[in-house]
Amino acid sequence: MQHAIKERPPPKIVVSEADYNRLTGLAEAALERLPDAAGSLLAGMDRAVITKPGKLPADVVRMGSLVTLEGHEGPQRIVLVYPAEADIAAGRISVLTPLGAALIGTRAGQAIAWSTRDGRRLAAKVAAVEMLADERVP
Repeated sequence: MQHAIKERPPPKIVVSEADYNRLTGLAEAALERLPDAAGSLLAGMDRAVITKPGKLPADVVRMGSLVTLEGHEGPQRIVLVYPAEADIAAGRISVLTPLGAALIGTRAGQAIAWSTRDGRRLAAKVAAVEMLADERVP
């Protein structure tokens, strides 16, 4: 059974200066190819609170985060990555997907909503955020 998703304003997000600069450039470069995801990512960057290096709270989703989502299909674990590192079968989700753009900068405990590329509206709760030890994040 599908649950109606109540529209609410997007959550406040927090990003590091490095992620802000790299993600804004990435989204601007992808506007013609992926207008919806790139536009969502730019909208997120527009409302983001930008932090100094080393000041980002541990429970904030950033590039390379292992995120546990709770949704209608049960818990799901994914890693948020740049497009070249994406592999859906391995649970590596690009920040230039609707889900990836919705996740960046959110915190554990926040609810997110996004539209799939086929027009469905989905929602989930960010249950946990971890940094993978082997991820190289600028």
